[in-house]
Parts: sequence; C-alpha cells; structure tokens
Amino acid sequence: MTAILDYDAGNTESMRLALEKVGAKPEVTCDIAKLARAQRLVFPGVGSAAQCMRILRERRLDQVIRDAFRDGKPILAVCIGIQLLFDRSEEDGGVPALGVFPGQVERFIPPPDDPGVKIPHMGWNRVRFLAPHPILPPPGGYGEFYFVHSYYPVPAWEDTAVRHLPPLPGRPGGKVYGATDHAGVDFAAIVGLGSCLATQFHPEKSGEVGLAILERFKTWDGQTC
Repeated sequence: MTAILDYDAGNTESMRLALEKVGAKPEVTCDIAKLARAQRLVFPGVGSAAQCMRILRERRLDQVIRDAFRDGKPILAVCIGIQLLFDRSEEDGGVPALGVFPGQVERFIPPPDDPGVKIPHMGWNRVRFLAPHPILPPPGGYGEFYFVHSYYPVPAWEDTAVRHLPPLPGRPGGKVYGATDHAGVDFAAIVGLGSCLATQFHPEKSGEVGLAILERFKTWDGQTC
C-alpha cells in the first residue's frame, strides 16, 4: 500500500486519483499504524508552513516522516512537503521544520529590474534534470511541470548547479536532481537524500511526464543510482 499523508493540507484527492491512474493502490490516512505498515509514503500538501507543521506535530506525524526516512522507506514529498523537509522556512516569520534535509526555505523577491514578476510562482515551468535517479527522466533532458509556490528550497550542501548554503558540518548532503528558475533565482526543483525524493512542482498535475514519475515511484525500492 502507498500511504498518502493526511494532515489537512489539501491536494490529497488529486494525488490519490493520479496514483490510481498509474495502477497504484493509495490510501489517504493519518493513522499512525497504517502509515507504519505502508510500503511507501507520499507527503503532499498546499498551505502555510506554520499551520502545516502545527498539524503534523499535533497528530505526531512529524515523527512518522522522520521514522520512515530513517528506516529507508520510499518517500515522495510534493510542494509544501519538500519545504517542510528542510530545517526551517522563512514563511510566517520563521518556522522550524522537520530537519530531514539540511538547509532552509526562502521567499521569492521580485528582481529590481523586473518588478512585474508574479509571486506566487504559478503555472508551468521547464525543469532540467541534473542527475540520474530511478524515478526521474535521464539527466540532460527537460520536462514541463506545474508549480504553485511563493517560497523555494535552498539546500545546505555543495551543488554548483543551483544556489546553495554552505554545507553544515556533520550533516549528510543530498543531491539536486532537477532545477528551474523564477524571479531571477535558479532554484532546486527536485532534491533527494537517501530514500526520499522531493519535488517543488506537482507531478500529479503535470500531465504525462508527472504521471510517469508517479508510476515509477509505485515500484521504487528507495535505492538511488
């Protein structure tokens, strides 16, 4: 069973329908016992960092996510899901997050030479694939994906392809698997560490290329290339 984490953050129904379309057997749940038994975990969401983290903690789902990561269970995080995996977010005055990925989440700022840039970033953007991963298209290619967000992840590990923070001593670095740009910022659109892959875009709303990612996720064993 593929468990879709239910924490009142929206987007669970469209994710369920997309997974069913590719032949998976998803269940939307916040039941800790069911989440522990699931073969893989989807961490979706649309909302504010503070509210989402509050609900995760109240339902003890924050520890469910950390335990799944520790145990090597395949995890796919989407939209606010990718942001909450980092150490903190600038949203809502600054919010401590899950700390699975080292780094932080920052807000887009319209560039001075182009104040007409729209925030939130909403619509289709071309993502370039940077590194091989079992559920992604091969590196060197591109794909069009649907985004809705005002904040973007800034990993704290060395990666010359996108903006990054200095590496944090004692913290393992992940990999940026895909990148795109908005508001003059070249940012990480796909990041991964261990058995967890996370996208800032919505694969469930991104047509065939997004469904192909979900189809490969349904059989992924959590191992990387």
